[in-house]
Amino acid sequence: MESQRNILLIGLLFVSFLLWQQWQTDKNPQQAATTSSVSASPSVTDSHSTDVPDSDAALPEAVAVSKELIKVTTDQLILKINPVGGDIVYSALVDHKLEEDKEDPFVLLQQTNDIFYTAQSGLIGRNGIDSSTKGRAHYSAQSQQYTLADGQDTLEIPLTYLADNGVTYTKVFTLHRGQFDINVDYRINNTSSEQLQVQMYGQIKHSIKKSESSMMMPTYRGAAFSTQDTRYEKYSFEDMADKNLDKKTLGGWAAMLQHYFVSAWIPPANDQNTIFTSISAGGLANIGFRGAVYDIAPGSQQTIGAQFYVGPKDQKALSAISESLNLVVDYGFLWWLAIPIHWLLMFYQSFVGNWGVAIILITLTVRGLLYPLTKAQYTSMAKMRNLQPKLADMKERFGDDRQKMGQAMMELYKKEKVNPMGGCLPILLQMPIFIALYWVLLESYELRHAPFMLWISDLSVQDPYYVLPLLMGVSMFLMQKMQPMAPTMDPMQQKMMQWMPVVFTVFFLWFPAGLVLYWLVGNLVAITQQKIIYAGLEKKGLK
Repeated sequence: MESQRNILLIGLLFVSFLLWQQWQTDKNPQQAATTSSVSASPSVTDSHSTDVPDSDAALPEAVAVSKELIKVTTDQLILKINPVGGDIVYSALVDHKLEEDKEDPFVLLQQTNDIFYTAQSGLIGRNGIDSSTKGRAHYSAQSQQYTLADGQDTLEIPLTYLADNGVTYTKVFTLHRGQFDINVDYRINNTSSEQLQVQMYGQIKHSIKKSESSMMMPTYRGAAFSTQDTRYEKYSFEDMADKNLDKKTLGGWAAMLQHYFVSAWIPPANDQNTIFTSISAGGLANIGFRGAVYDIAPGSQQTIGAQFYVGPKDQKALSAISESLNLVVDYGFLWWLAIPIHWLLMFYQSFVGNWGVAIILITLTVRGLLYPLTKAQYTSMAKMRNLQPKLADMKERFGDDRQKMGQAMMELYKKEKVNPMGGCLPILLQMPIFIALYWVLLESYELRHAPFMLWISDLSVQDPYYVLPLLMGVSMFLMQKMQPMAPTMDPMQQKMMQWMPVVFTVFFLWFPAGLVLYWLVGNLVAITQQKIIYAGLEKKGLK
C-alpha cells in the first residue's frame, strides 16, 4: 500500500542521509577560503617579533613546570594555569560528569599521553613579552590556589611580569559565578620612556585526532571559526594540514569543537583581528586570533583583552558572548527547523522536569499538527483503492497506449475528486521534522546523561538492553498488519514490506534512546490515528 511505501521511503531517505553525513564527517570536504601562511600584521615594524610563539610544541617544557600550576576553582570550573606564559592547561567542568555513574568531572583542556589540549594567550609585537625566539613570559602569582567563595560572584587571578625595561605586565583572569567564559586581560603600565607597541594573540592547541563517530551518531571533532563575512565554518585538522587559515576580520572568533563541548577565543568585536590556523612543530593543530596592534605612550596605562569560553554548547550562554557563537551547535541545513524544535523541547522540559517526557510531548505536538494531513493522506489512499478496478479496466482497454491511458486517468481523478499525490505531502513534512529532531537530540548537551525512567538512564546513547528498538519494531509490525497488502502489489514489494520492521529494528539498535523513544511514541500515535481515521472512512464506504 501507499502508506507502507511511504514508510519505506522515509527509512531509505533517512539511512541515505546518515551515510551522506558520515561521509561528510570522515572526508570533510570544506570549501577552503583564500589562505596564506601565518604572517605578521603589516602595521608592526618588527615582523619577526609578531610570530605566535611555538616554544611549547615539544611537551617537556609544559611538564617541567607542572608542579607550579595555579589552581582555580569556581562553581562551574576547575582550571590550572601555567605561570610560564599564563596558559590554561587544564579545565574540568564541575557539573558535567565524565561518566554517568561517576563523580569525576568531565575534563576538556588537558595535557596527557593521549591528548594535548590547551588555551594559550600572550603579547607579541615589537615590545611583546612572548616570542618565538625569547620564549614565554614567566609570571609570578600571589597564591597557588584561588577559590570562588560562597557569596562571591567574581574571582580575579592576577599574574605579574616585570620586563627588563621596567614595564609591568599584569595578566588577569576574571571568572564569574555560573559562567564558563573567562575574561583574559593584559593591564600594561608603561613606566618606561619609550612608546610600546604590542599585539595580543590567543590560540587553542589540540592533538590531531579523528572524530569519534559512527553512522548513527556522526559527531565532529575539530576547529571552527567566524568572521564578518562567514558566520560559521568548520576547519578540520585535514584542512589545517593542507593550508594555513589567515583571515582578517572585524571581531570574529576561533574555536575547537567536540560532541557537546566547545572551547573558543572571542576577541573584541570592534577590533580588526586575524583568524589563523597552523600545525606546530610538535604535530599539534592550532587555531586562534591575532588582535589589533596597540601603541602605549610613555607614562600611560592600557588594558588589552579577550574572552575565552570553555564549557558545554549552551546556546543561551554562547549567544550572550557572540551573536554567532551559538552556531557551534550545528543542526546542519535544517537549522531553521531545529531551532524552534529545540526551543519547544526546552519549554516542555521546564514544566515536566524530565527530558523523556519532553520528547513524548514533542512527538504528540508534531503528530497533532500533522493530523489533518495524515487524515487527508489516508482518505486519498482509500479513494485510490476504490478506483483500482476502474484503473485495471482502463489498462486493458488502452493497452500500451500511454498517452490515452494518462488522459483517461486524469479525467477519472478529476471526476472522482482524487489527488494521486495526496499521500505524499505528509512524508515531505515528516522527513525534515524527523531529521531536524535527530540533530536536536544529537547536539543538545542537556540530554547528555539525562535519564528517562527505569533502565533508560541516558537518552543521548543507545538503549543498553535494546528494549525500545524492539518495541519500535513491534509497533511497526502492528502498523503493517493494520494495512493489508494491496492485491496489485508486486511479490517482491510484499516481501520487502514484511521485512521492513526487522530492518528498521536493526538500524535503531544503535540510535540514541531519545530518538527511538520519539519514533516509538510516533508509531503508537499513528496506530491510534489510523484506527480513528479508518473507522470514519468505513462509515463513508471508502474502506
